Amino acid sequence: MRMDCLNTYENLKSSLQRIDYSKLPGLDAQLRMAPEFRHEEVKSMGAGNSAIKSSVLLLFYPSETDHPLLVFILRPEYNGAHSGQISFPGGRYERDDPGMEYTALRETHEEIGVNPEQVEVLGKLSDLYIPPSNYLVYPFVGVADHRPVFKPDPLEVAAIIEIDFSLFFQKEHFIFKSVHLRDGTIIQTPCFTINGHIIWGATAMILEELLATLRS
Repeated sequence: MRMDCLNTYENLKSSLQRIDYSKLPGLDAQLRMAPEFRHEEVKSMGAGNSAIKSSVLLLFYPSETDHPLLVFILRPEYNGAHSGQISFPGGRYERDDPGMEYTALRETHEEIGVNPEQVEVLGKLSDLYIPPSNYLVYPFVGVADHRPVFKPDPLEVAAIIEIDFSLFFQKEHFIFKSVHLRDGTIIQTPCFTINGHIIWGATAMILEELLATLRS
């Protein structure tokens, strides 16, 4: 990968536009960021479990110095599988949604206040099954040419996290770490650690597929 694609937002946007989203690395890339004991469950894609459909948005936009930023949200503490975790904005498909892309944009608007008209959706990454919550996630890649004015829903978002996308390509931010699950289990998992934030699980798996695509 030409690293100059990460120097500015416009360069990254051009690289994202050139991706052939019909030819992605899929599970091979996603599983690099999954705990080993989850691999077979993820591969099942929820077969026989009536997985819940949901969508997320990987939203890129420029910083004040034209660096490409990627927005994440910190989930509040609640009685659920993804309590207190860092994720992409998104959520469940609803019957009235005309499609999964619409779901991603609607949920992003509801969670962090980004107007769908500000977002240009460039493509969709590979679907990903999340065993702990029985969700089948449809990840979409989008760009906004100006930093959005965020209005987080306090019931769904504890904090908005903006990260310079180029940092994910630096090897020192990739580690294996012990993570405490809600049931008290401690697991070893690959993750990204940036600016004191730990990004692991489905969010890291989705992100790794995009990183792998841009590296190729």
